[in-house]
Amino acid sequence: MPAPLLFVISGLTQYVGAAVAVDLFARVAPAGVAWLRVAVAALVLVAWRRPWRARATWTWPSVRTAALFGVVLAGMNVAFYVAIDTLPLGTAVALEFAGPVAVAAVTGRGWRDRTAIVVAAAGVVLLAGVSLTAGHEAVRGLVAIGVAALCWAFYIVLGRRVATAATGGLTGLSVAMAAGALVLAPFLAHTAGPVLHDARLALLVVVVAVCSSVVPYGIEQVVLRRVRPATFAVLLALLPATAAVVGAVMLRQVPHGLEVVGLLLVSGAIALTARASDAAEEAPPPA
Repeated sequence: MPAPLLFVISGLTQYVGAAVAVDLFARVAPAGVAWLRVAVAALVLVAWRRPWRARATWTWPSVRTAALFGVVLAGMNVAFYVAIDTLPLGTAVALEFAGPVAVAAVTGRGWRDRTAIVVAAAGVVLLAGVSLTAGHEAVRGLVAIGVAALCWAFYIVLGRRVATAATGGLTGLSVAMAAGALVLAPFLAHTAGPVLHDARLALLVVVVAVCSSVVPYGIEQVVLRRVRPATFAVLLALLPATAAVVGAVMLRQVPHGLEVVGLLLVSGAIALTARASDAAEEAPPPA
């Protein structure tokens, strides 16, 4: 299956989960929802992959990389959920794209990658300008999305290492998720109280975890084995468009004016990176 199509599937499931998460914010703090999402996803992935079976292939450097990847991933989720509490979903995702833009700028090569960076950056600037006019709450969201963007940049770099490790991308992801959940537990576990006493809330958290973590991050571990980091970074430009669609359908957050222009610029960057030579540079598919 082509990487762009995988990203569309990943984006749709991820932001359907995010839209469900927004509805939970009235009962559980956004940071708490994000931690629960990571913790539940970790339980699902560990039960599925059983990483201890691959203990012969684990080394201290691979464990350290997976753990660091998990902490970055968990931090990215918490910052993103804090941001979408005040920013429209599509706008937040497009602004978060500053992280992948930075990765593409550092690791990309050729005029296509460079032009895609400029186009995507222009869209991010337009979207940031729209958000800044929305008041102090939006500024708090912009700070949070800036943290999420920084984490996203490290996510791409570290995720590539986890995906290509001998332990396998999905097994490494299970360890990473568990590490991220454990590191943030002392700060956010207390927010899980309402979920423990409400079966409906617990079910919604499971939906968020599966849709926004297990499925999309599993797909991304497959894609990260197949393409260069720069290509992966710009493929992420598909996500703002899918987030805007989900936000419009599920949350009635319909983009307009400069938001539409910004979303088109960010999402259009993907066309500039399409090339036949990528297939020859792919890593072997996961076993």
